[in-house]
Amino acid sequence: MATLTWHGHSCFTLVTDEGKQILIDPWIDENPMSDIKTGDIEALDYILVSHGHSDHFADVVKLAKKTNATVISTFELVAFTQSQGAKNGHGMNIGGAYVFDFGRVKLTPALHTGSIDGDDGSHTTDPAGFLISLNGGQRIYHAGDTALIMDMQLLHGSVDVAILPIGDNFTMGPEDAARAVEMIEPEVVIPMHYNTFPVIEQNPEGFRTLVGDRAKVVILQPGESFTV
Repeated sequence: MATLTWHGHSCFTLVTDEGKQILIDPWIDENPMSDIKTGDIEALDYILVSHGHSDHFADVVKLAKKTNATVISTFELVAFTQSQGAKNGHGMNIGGAYVFDFGRVKLTPALHTGSIDGDDGSHTTDPAGFLISLNGGQRIYHAGDTALIMDMQLLHGSVDVAILPIGDNFTMGPEDAARAVEMIEPEVVIPMHYNTFPVIEQNPEGFRTLVGDRAKVVILQPGESFTV
């Protein structure tokens, strides 16, 4: 069985059936919600990065250099991490997919702004989400930072677990995230990107009410896991 562990905000560890360790959107050391620090992480196989804002990207290069993990993201963002000393990377683009040793990853559209924090302006990046189809058959959608978009209808029937932002202000709020659930029809939905700062404070139980019986809503605390 694969395991998803939430580390606050948008950061998750995904451990596959074969034991591959995948970290998604690692903002850890300065994340007030995180249950771990980069010093606690000794081994990683892959790092998936949705976009270059610091609350998703801040610890990518540090962890990639420490663990030699392969960074998977848009081509430009991967190129930037390699210019900063990350050894291994696999650049992709929106709508493209690639089969890795743990399964297939497809970059999905995400409607959000894009920049690489700390860059000198030579790199730009488009935000993305991830549709991860593991070798064990589990299908996980990490939406990244996004507004509600009609493209989500194309994911209908292709997702077992949807990880969706609900914080509002910078991303979808609970109402739009519930509409995304209606479009996608996953079996399980896990809310993320909320309560890290006052401006994105939300009650996840209110989101559960909005979703109703369309999906099982799993509300995690930082450090808690869900078996996929």
